[in-house]
Amino acid sequence: MLKFFTVGRNSLRLTLSCLFGLSIINPAFAKVESQGFELVYNAPVETSLQNSDLRSAAPVWREMFDQAKYKIDIAQFYVYSQPDSSLDDVIAALERAGQRGVHIRFLVDKKGIGMSNPETLNRIKSIPNLQFRVMDFSKIQNGIIHAKYFIVDAKEAFVGSQNFDWRALTHIQETGLRITDLTTVQQIQNIFSLDWKNQQKIEQQQDIVKTTQHVQLRSPRTGQYLLASPSIVTPENTYETEKVFPTLLAEAKSSIDIQVMQYAPLQYSENGVREFYALIDNSLRAAAARGVKVKLMVSNWNLKQPDLAWLKSLALVPNVQVKIVTIPESKDGFIPFARVVHSKYMVIDQNTAWVGTSNWQGGYFDNSRNLEIVLNNPVLANRLHQLYQQLWQSTYAETLKIDQQYRYVNPGKKE
Repeated sequence: MLKFFTVGRNSLRLTLSCLFGLSIINPAFAKVESQGFELVYNAPVETSLQNSDLRSAAPVWREMFDQAKYKIDIAQFYVYSQPDSSLDDVIAALERAGQRGVHIRFLVDKKGIGMSNPETLNRIKSIPNLQFRVMDFSKIQNGIIHAKYFIVDAKEAFVGSQNFDWRALTHIQETGLRITDLTTVQQIQNIFSLDWKNQQKIEQQQDIVKTTQHVQLRSPRTGQYLLASPSIVTPENTYETEKVFPTLLAEAKSSIDIQVMQYAPLQYSENGVREFYALIDNSLRAAAARGVKVKLMVSNWNLKQPDLAWLKSLALVPNVQVKIVTIPESKDGFIPFARVVHSKYMVIDQNTAWVGTSNWQGGYFDNSRNLEIVLNNPVLANRLHQLYQQLWQSTYAETLKIDQQYRYVNPGKKE
């Protein structure tokens, strides 16, 4: 005989939680986290890409800075805020930390200084207890500090595609991770400490601290781990991105879903000469040849030659689909270097996730400072897969047409 009864909303939530082991959270404080990693996501305003169960970067960053007790270490490509923006509030939290006596170290790439606005640079430099350094990473391997990350009290860290830019927090699609897994946090801390030390060695024209040997990964489809580049300045207890990437994709069984801003099997170059970089392209083609279904989404900023020719070449491979994502202009008008998908993640077989800071072309896995995190974690991999499907099936994503001529979009100039 079944008995029916009524309970209050809170009692029902508690009963369900106890019966099924569910983590039911007030939607206002919703988050998706597992085993020391929280998925953090930014959707451009005025789009249908919002996800209420995922926290965005600005409140996460403010919370981390406001909870800091003694130390914050930050590494960024560049900095660019605007009054009354979400990043403005984040910097205010950083100021509060400095005023509490928290020691702050802030490292920015030399090339990124030219992309930063003076007002933001001056505001950051004026924060109490803050040391500000500019690193010429090109002196190491002709690369840049492209990683976007910070560590708080050596206990938690943030790594993601989000630049320290007001546009990243409002007008750009981004993905990152708040990390409390202490092994990963310590590895990230070691990378920052090495770059901080090498910045001074470069400035003083001394030999940098290099690494010649690294631990080797035996099982890429188990556990969770950090990857870093370039190898020459990756600590010996951290895996190398270039070594792990092809072995990880070689173990894909059914599907590989990728979202990056830019894709090309060519080296990044400022002088127009772009050498072939085979690692990524070869790995994807080999997976497709085994019958793995490969999906790739890139931004409409990728529609320039010769990148476009390589995208079309990849799209011709059986088992490969390529889509171009275009985010409409804001109702406030054209915003330079905004309204784009900038996330850099991958999901393999819906149970392995890759969240990183690299574009998928030469110069990122090999020459520049970038961080990638691999999570063999069905909870986070499935949630990332749902994010992927949302964008893939949206009106913003269109299949790349082999016979169509595409017009290159200049992200810094209104057409």
